[in-house]
Amino acid sequence: MAPYTGIPLSPAELQYLHTSLSQNPPIRPDGRSPTQFRPLVAETDILSSTNGSARICFPDGTEAMVGVKAEVEKTWGGGQDVDGERTGQAVEDEEMRNAEVGAAKSGRGWGEWVEIGIELPGMRDDDALPIFLSAMLTEALLADTGLKDTLWINTRFHWRLYIDILLLSQPLSYPLPLLSLTTHLALLSTRLPSLISERDEDPLFNDDWEASTHLFPRSKADGGSAQKPPITLLVMSVGEMIFFDASADELAVADAVVALSVTQPLQPTSTSATEAEILPLKLVALRTIDPPSRLTAGGVPNALNSTSTTGTASTGNTSTGGILAIREKDQGQSVWRPPRGGVKRAVVGRMIKAVVEKGGVGMEVMAGLAGVET
Repeated sequence: MAPYTGIPLSPAELQYLHTSLSQNPPIRPDGRSPTQFRPLVAETDILSSTNGSARICFPDGTEAMVGVKAEVEKTWGGGQDVDGERTGQAVEDEEMRNAEVGAAKSGRGWGEWVEIGIELPGMRDDDALPIFLSAMLTEALLADTGLKDTLWINTRFHWRLYIDILLLSQPLSYPLPLLSLTTHLALLSTRLPSLISERDEDPLFNDDWEASTHLFPRSKADGGSAQKPPITLLVMSVGEMIFFDASADELAVADAVVALSVTQPLQPTSTSATEAEILPLKLVALRTIDPPSRLTAGGVPNALNSTSTTGTASTGNTSTGGILAIREKDQGQSVWRPPRGGVKRAVVGRMIKAVVEKGGVGMEVMAGLAGVET
């Protein structure tokens, strides 16, 4: 009996799909090209009580919503004396904190000021999948040190950013790209109130929301982060062919799956979305994903199948079962076998190039999301 994988495909169907995807040119079940994404519906600023929010829905009904909330928090160890200088205790506390977290301070901000929570239907917050997804999204987001510095208010206070990600439907496929694209849009729409207090005074903000500033500015001249929020794309390989935006059925026969996180630097001055498309992308994170195809059940060759008619229907000296065994040997892997092993370096290189190169898939996705946000 086949192990439970949540994939309602028999070994024969898996082998047929694998053969269709591995040929050149490949044939995808829905007729898309290898780099073509499924159409989606996206919108921003859907939650009035948040600093930023977004929603994305795929045609199959898979839907995600992200809300971003920023709260002022007192910085740990941010003590000062009457002249505004940092006290010896504050410096000592900060050094102790560096030792505890095991990382050096980058700029003025800290990565722990950003907190990502993910809720998936039918799963607890401490299940393996939500924790792994949160770790990947956090790793890509904190690769930008400018974001952490943007959250710094003064030596005594900072912004704490809460990013709440909710998958509104059952995950029909690996949900990482959907959650990443929705988070990207939510962060692009996130605004922080304008600060009117000075130096290390208690933070005082402008009540006029029109005077607020974007967490991720539109250009370097606006200050803050020097690049856009990252996006994470899922790229899979079948043989020598690579595919983007894989469906659940396609992931069921993937030889390897790689999550690539990229970001786009900002122009020195304000530019339109069309002009921003020419900027190169930067790879900030890369992780391999264990594909579900490794858990599928292998097929049984006819030569080993006890239900085959070996020796009952023969022509000359060759039985029907013998003919099928010869065909299997001539065609190589004609019976489904779960993939084993890793991915070739050359294939990984082609995946990265297809994402970050000028006019590649990553730029196409960035340009599309910029159009939604504007």
